[in-house]
Formats: sequence, C-alpha cells, structure tokens
Amino acid sequence: MKNRLRIFYLATEVAPFAKTGGLADVASALPKALFEYGHDVRVMMPKYGTISERRYVLREVIRLKQIPLTMAGEEHVVSIKSAFLPDTKVQVYFLDYKPYFDRPDLYMDGKTGKDYPDNAQRFFLFCKAVLETIKLLHWEPHIIHCNDWQTAMIPWLLRHDYSEDSFFSKTLTILSVHNLAYQGSFDPSILPKLGIPRELKEPGSDLECYNKINFLKAGIVHADVISTVSPTYALEIQNDAELGCGLQGLLKKRCDDMYGLLNGVDYNVWNPENDPYIPQKYSAANLNDKRPAKQALLQQAKLPYDTAVPVVGMISRLVEQKGIELVAEAIDDLVKLPVQLVILGTGDPKYHKLLEKLAKTHAKHVAIFLRFDDELAHLIEAGSDMFLMPSRYEPCGLNQMYSLKYGTIPIVRMTGGLADTVVDYNEDSNHGNGFVFKPYSAAALSDAVKRAVRVFKDEAAWQKMVKRAMKQDFSWHVVADRYIKLYQKLENQKRKK
Repeated sequence: MKNRLRIFYLATEVAPFAKTGGLADVASALPKALFEYGHDVRVMMPKYGTISERRYVLREVIRLKQIPLTMAGEEHVVSIKSAFLPDTKVQVYFLDYKPYFDRPDLYMDGKTGKDYPDNAQRFFLFCKAVLETIKLLHWEPHIIHCNDWQTAMIPWLLRHDYSEDSFFSKTLTILSVHNLAYQGSFDPSILPKLGIPRELKEPGSDLECYNKINFLKAGIVHADVISTVSPTYALEIQNDAELGCGLQGLLKKRCDDMYGLLNGVDYNVWNPENDPYIPQKYSAANLNDKRPAKQALLQQAKLPYDTAVPVVGMISRLVEQKGIELVAEAIDDLVKLPVQLVILGTGDPKYHKLLEKLAKTHAKHVAIFLRFDDELAHLIEAGSDMFLMPSRYEPCGLNQMYSLKYGTIPIVRMTGGLADTVVDYNEDSNHGNGFVFKPYSAAALSDAVKRAVRVFKDEAAWQKMVKRAMKQDFSWHVVADRYIKLYQKLENQKRKK
C-alpha cells in the first residue's frame, strides 16, 4: 500500500498475554486495527512468568538470542521470543529476562502489596532492549509508539544515548498517557543503578520532578507528540492541578503537541451478538433475549430475580479513583429505590472490607465478587440494566462503552472519557444514552440513579434509549484511523524540517 507505515508498538501488558487493566486491551486492539489498515505494526512486551509459552506458541528468534545489554557497567544477557496476537498476523516480541520478569505479578508484589523495589531497573532495561531489538531486526520504524511510564524512557534514550545513531534518524516517537497518576517516580539514588549521570537529579533536568527521578516526565519532555485517551482528559490534565498530578505545567507547555484520542472497543470480544460467556446472544432487534443474562447473573449473585427491579452492575479496580466510597455513602438510598447492585473487582484491602460490609448489611440487594473474572465481567455487562462508574477521574474508561453495546445504560460522573462518551438523558432525551452527574458526592450519585430508575419504569422510553445506545460505534477502526492520521501528520512534519 502507498504510505505504508512501520510502527513499533510498546506496552508492558497486552491482552491476552498479560493484563492488569485497560492498557492491555488497548495494546491488543489498536495494533490489530492498524494492521488491518495495511500498516506494518509489531508489538513488544516483557515475557512475564505468568505467560504460557506453550499456550501462545512462543518461539525463539535466532538473531535475537543472547543479547548483551549493559546497565550501570553490569552486563545483562537477554533473549527475545516471538508469537502472534491470537487470530492475527501481528507479531509480538517478548523480552525474556528471568531475573527481572519471571515473577507472578507484573508491577506489584502480591505478597507485600507494594511495587517491586527494582521496577526502575526492570523497565529501563526493557526500554534499552527495545531499541537494541529494533536494530538487530534491521527494521527501521517510522513510529515508536510508547505507552505509560514503563516505556517513557524510550524517547529519552533516543535523545541521549542514541542521539548520534543514524539508524534512528528518521524515527518519531509518540507517548500515550493512560493515567497520569502513575508516573514511575523514584528516589534519585536509583540513578547510579541505571548508569545515568548523578547530575540529572538536579532541579530543572529532564528527569527531575519534585526531587524525584520521573520516567514519565522524561517521556513527555522528549516524545515528538503526547496522546491521552480522551479529549476531555487531555484538557483536564493541563488545567486541573489535582488531575495534572504535578505535571500540568509541563503538559501545558507542550499543548501544541498533545492530542486526546478516545480509546475504542474490540467488538469481536465485547458484543452481545457473539459473546460466548452469556446464556443467550441478543441484539437491539431482540431485547427480550437480554433477560436470560439478568436471570443468570442474579442466580450467581444469589439475589432474587424481579423484572421490575433494575440491576446496577459495576466492574472496577477497587482504588480511591473509582468512587467506591460514594457508593458506600449512597447505598441506603439506592436499596430503597429499589435497585440490586452487583460489584466485581479487586484492589485496596480497605475497599474489600467496605464492600463486604455492604453486602452483609444489604444481603437482599448487594452482591460482591472480590476477584478478577473475565467470564463474570461479560455476564455483568449483559445481565445488568444499568452500569455505574462514579469515578473521581477517568482518563477514558472502557466499561461505559462496553455497556452501551450491551444495552446496559451507563450512570457516570462527568469526567474524562466518561464525559466524552455518555450523553445525559435528562439534558437531551433525543440523544441521551445514559445518566451523568457532576459533583463528586453521594447525593449527586443517588440523584443520577434515581433519574435512571424513573426512566426504567417507562418501558417504551427505556427501550428507545437502549436501542440508541446499542447502535453507537466506538470500534477500534474508528480510533485507528485517527492514530494513522496523527502518525502521517508527524511524518509530513518531519519531511518538511
């Protein structure tokens, strides 16, 4: 094809190989869509101990065996293995280095609940391995697409260690920020262990941020462009001190190079018309076939089935960002409406205890599943009537878009990608696809759920909204097209210089 781009896509989690959150879904779906548009896209990630080489048919690559990498004067010998994203021809490279990645968890030690103490070394070595892998492949990418702090040192390395390397002279970098709260911030004592000069800990350096070494800052300073995962979040992190997490000034300086591109949905995976995890497939044309999913969900939740009582689903990491405390504050009002609440997730132990208490106190209305369970997640999306996302902030959010496809009406707080995808029914009943509240309070959440329940009782109005929601298109092909235009814009700017 004309103007075929070579894109090296980097992420430290890619579904189905390894996943802790939405990044893994993005890092699987976007490369697939780019490939289907005809571009030469390849992916690279670490080979974690949890990844089955037999299941995913990982193979050795002769020219990528026993690669010596030097970090702080110490040699690390790594190898690269290869497989394909399932059911595609998108090649994925895996950094195989057991001392750093052959562990049961990706970033955090499950036994201690704390980040691995050598995370700086692990992901700095990964960044170095990426660049050496590209060179050994003799494959010059037009674009290196980095994601989050774990890969943000790639642009920094290209401007420092590889600045004189002609191999990368035509390579451009894009850094996608999925959640600015996670920055890869470390004590300056880490610098000697990375082989980085100590003077870079001084204020004003491209690595220093509030007396810490900050990988994400380095990427933001040096990437050719920065993208975030929704238009609203791109504005929020420049203008809101809380959401900017200390980097809002830097982001504002780079506002001309910032783009908010909404994430998409892989409808091959999240679609009630072909979902293998629900009891009966359905579409907007046969909404009655949604009912068996509600019955199956309530049976699993051990809650009574009643067509007149709406089920509100929630699938979330149980962390402060997600508004769990608002749900707890509002629960007495919610169960009186009445609604049934089904929550799936894991996270902070304090929220585990809080939700267990709610389920015990309101056993006829609340069911809690404290685990990661992909099959149950699909059943919650299909079996719920409404889906709750009361986030303090939400860079993009995927579940509200999954919910729309399943005809499960989202109730969300007006922030980030939630604001970009959900139109409040009460504000616009002709285009509304959900219920939106703005104040971060239990009262505002309760009011939004009450409004949703009122419309739920009007079957004709509810079905009309459900059908409208199910027709919306947040497919990755739409998103990929936007990324391709951004890549091509970068390429054109590079040629003009």
